Amino acid sequence: MRVLLDACVLFPSVLREMLLGAARTGAFLPLWSDRILEEWARATRRLPAGAEAVARAEIAAMRAAWPESEVALDEDLMRRLSLPDPDDRHVLAAAIAAGADVLMTLNRRDFPPRTLARHGLLLREPDSFLTELHHEGFDMAAVASDVLTRAESVSGRAQALRGLLKRAGLPRLGKALAAHPS
Repeated sequence: MRVLLDACVLFPSVLREMLLGAARTGAFLPLWSDRILEEWARATRRLPAGAEAVARAEIAAMRAAWPESEVALDEDLMRRLSLPDPDDRHVLAAAIAAGADVLMTLNRRDFPPRTLARHGLLLREPDSFLTELHHEGFDMAAVASDVLTRAESVSGRAQALRGLLKRAGLPRLGKALAAHPS
């Protein structure tokens, strides 16, 4: 399965790490464009100093780990597309150019399902998507454990996995992992 990741699902660290961890299990191939990655990097400018440099280092690591994941934008295609927010046309154009099956975003209202269906795309949000992967047998418990370890290392304090996932916008996954860890 080929999944285009919108900038809004890459910006929050825990959410991004959960999605990329799932991709490492072989559940899907993550896809993005240079413009999506740049949008993420620019969004970190609202954070404390140094956040943009960290994001750019993470972007370089993603590009190295998945060299086949970056898709070039077709500007002509982008101009022909119509969405409620014209600034999101580049995301849809990247998904189409990449031959994605899924467009992963938190901005449901900006990507009408009927419009996506015309291009063979399914709109998905991370929580339901990752929860389904867990139920399909992908080792989301191991992915979550790794993410929790990194979060505790960064914060310097112990954290509850379910709370961490809930704060990351993944409450259903947190509940599923608590009920059936593997």
